[in-house]
Amino acid sequence: MSDRAILIIDDEPGMRDMMSRFFGELGYRTAVAQDGPSGVDLVAKGRFDLALVDLSMPGMNGLEVLAAIKDSRPGLPVIMITAYGSTHTAVDALRLGAYDYIAKPFDLDELQLVAERALDHRRIIDENRFLMGELRANYGFDNIIGSNPDVQKAYVMAAQVARSTATVLILGETGVGKEYLARTLHYQSDRAGKPFVKVNCSALPENLLESELFGHEKGAFTNAIARRIGRFEAAHTGTIFLDEIGDISQSVQTKLLRVLQEKQFERVGGSETLTVDVRVIAATNRDLARAIEEKQFRDDLYYRLNVITLRLPPLRERADDIEEFANHFLTVIVSDTGKRIKGFSKEALAEMRAYSWPGNVRELQNAVERAVLLCNGDTIKPEHLMLHVSAAPGQPQSGSRLGLDEIPINAPLRDVERMHIERVLKAKKWNQSAAAASLGIDRKTLRNKIREFRLTKGDVSSS
Repeated sequence: MSDRAILIIDDEPGMRDMMSRFFGELGYRTAVAQDGPSGVDLVAKGRFDLALVDLSMPGMNGLEVLAAIKDSRPGLPVIMITAYGSTHTAVDALRLGAYDYIAKPFDLDELQLVAERALDHRRIIDENRFLMGELRANYGFDNIIGSNPDVQKAYVMAAQVARSTATVLILGETGVGKEYLARTLHYQSDRAGKPFVKVNCSALPENLLESELFGHEKGAFTNAIARRIGRFEAAHTGTIFLDEIGDISQSVQTKLLRVLQEKQFERVGGSETLTVDVRVIAATNRDLARAIEEKQFRDDLYYRLNVITLRLPPLRERADDIEEFANHFLTVIVSDTGKRIKGFSKEALAEMRAYSWPGNVRELQNAVERAVLLCNGDTIKPEHLMLHVSAAPGQPQSGSRLGLDEIPINAPLRDVERMHIERVLKAKKWNQSAAAASLGIDRKTLRNKIREFRLTKGDVSSS
């Protein structure tokens, strides 16, 4: 029996019973109403996934029932059942919000097809609503980590302007969480259900960035074999996040200024003027005031961007927050990996506080992930973090006392994992049971890793 419920509102007993029986045999729960008022009352009191409404009923007709349903349950899909030749009335129903209509006499297979299409539409809406709730929860102002006053100040101001359409400029070093704050602004705004489009302005050369932002027409340049929609068009009614905006060229700055002032632009190689409704959030790690002095950034564009400015301090200025960040990342990563790591040793915490974190929060997250991969016990120690902390003269730096010299300090996490697993396998003479125990994983996981990384060794023991 399906958990999906269908309401049938029809004044003809035979039609009501036939449809109720049909959908009941398909596994759906059904309810019936013999007139409009009783049907509207059932909608208000119960939970239904679809309503089938006869258009021509005495007293309260189908259009009036539809309007009442949309008033109390706007998300409930409604299929109108019309008499033959009533197409013009059915079109009126579609304008009022009906999902579809079906004309009598109809084939039951046709009725099933239309109903299931409407139910799928409802399911997708429900899933999107759930995902939107998840996004709002994940990108919420109550998820702020740490007590640094500058961070608190930035997020308080962000909360105050989130629901506005004001342009926001986020300042801070790489890795401090500028994109997270931009997404929070979007998902806590009235545009949350609309597109969030990110553009890394420093990743593309000038000619490609202009096309990326504003689109291009076919033949606008070599290899422009078709019209392309730009990021501003894609972000219409939503938010565009221009990351590293301090790196854009003067010509792109000019076009961007026009978009901010007039909400208009033309595609590259085109003459049609396009108008967009887009909220702009920009971010940079550059000193824009100095860039203006050096004639590298337009002051009028800066003033347009600088309506609301939020500054996120680097992690080295947030020493008291490092432990909270580290514990948060540890909880998430341990949950994903299944390892039984309880926390950090006092020495590891001290080393993290002493480190300057040039990559900021992003680097800290990577360090914790790397430490989880390398830790075989229940406590992360300094040797698992592999940080370069300045040591006193004559004392080794943390990276040199690890016993992991064969792993470069700047190695990607995937390479660290592969090299560490290979190192343990060699140390255990490729005894998979012993290696798995040492790594803190089961043999099946180890075998999967061996296949994933294509690790090979002659006479591998599987005992």
